[in-house]
Amino acid sequence: MYLKSILLTVNSLIISAGLFAQNNGKMKSINNKAPVKCSKSITINASSERVWKILTDIDNWNTWQTEIHNPKLNGELLPETTFDWKTGGVKIHSTLHTVEPFKRFGWTGKATGMFAIHNWTLTEINGQTMVTVDESMDGFLAKLFKKSFNKNLEKGMHTWLELLKKECEK
Repeated sequence: MYLKSILLTVNSLIISAGLFAQNNGKMKSINNKAPVKCSKSITINASSERVWKILTDIDNWNTWQTEIHNPKLNGELLPETTFDWKTGGVKIHSTLHTVEPFKRFGWTGKATGMFAIHNWTLTEINGQTMVTVDESMDGFLAKLFKKSFNKNLEKGMHTWLELLKKECEK
């Protein structure tokens, strides 16, 4: 019984250490060679903890992010967990790749003819949080509609940041 308890404890520590390392590894970079990419930043008058809480509450994105419908996290907020959502009439299946509380949050996403990498970085300075978002999109449709997709991505990122700021500063 004592040996079983020790083995379970050791196993839990190994799993926890693995998750810690996975969450604190380098964030997956966007594809800088992708035909569609954008980066934007905003300063939010709120702590990184508050911004993190709202940003990572995927199931409730649609309560403040007007362009998102039916968001559903399929498990815990950990790397490799998937989530499904809809934006602009497109269903997207995403997989978290980075979950570093109060600092970094990122996922990849697939939709018909597209593959995206989406990253958020939070930097708190004097009670305010600088939020930077980076995204790249690749695939047949991204190449075909490069100009309009870049324009729409820039507009969408701006809207997302403004809505996040509004929600966090309530």
